[in-house]
Amino acid sequence: MTRPGGLLLAHGAGSDRDHRLSVAMEEALPLPVRRMDFPYRKIGRKGPPDRAPKLIAEVVMEAEAFANDLGVGPGELVLGGRSMGGRMCSMAVADGLPALGLVLLSYPLHPPKKPENLRVDHFPDLELPCIFVNGDRDPFGTPEEMNREIGAIPGAVTMHWLEGQRHDPKPTFDDEIIEVVGQFLDSL
Repeated sequence: MTRPGGLLLAHGAGSDRDHRLSVAMEEALPLPVRRMDFPYRKIGRKGPPDRAPKLIAEVVMEAEAFANDLGVGPGELVLGGRSMGGRMCSMAVADGLPALGLVLLSYPLHPPKKPENLRVDHFPDLELPCIFVNGDRDPFGTPEEMNREIGAIPGAVTMHWLEGQRHDPKPTFDDEIIEVVGQFLDSL
């Protein structure tokens, strides 16, 4: 069992590295946490986000720089984030970026009201432990849809539902999210 060397967190499409949950996780978790911005946010653009290849390349670059700064291999990092950020981390891992685990908060399984546009083609390539933390009323994926699709992931999957929450859980759920993510990190 390898202890995680650090946690890299990427933001959702409409946010940035200073999202309150990312900051709270950095303050509360007992390991180094780096909050990253995607290129469009670094230049001050609020959106739309860059295309996936550019976002994935940024995840790879940030993970390699973070691992280097910590003096660990990229495979000792846990990657993840909120919504689009977590999805880009999972796609980077599916493309070959080594990681110890994935933390996927409010994973956007599909666009709201478009359940036919699933974002799961890379799930069979996720051969590492993953935790999903989603609101049970999230329009980006119902519990039934999520439970059906995560079965394609060969790595161990933990699914945690936030009762009555949508895509951006209320701040009162931050402690619960941090607790379950901390337990996941301890299990690696």
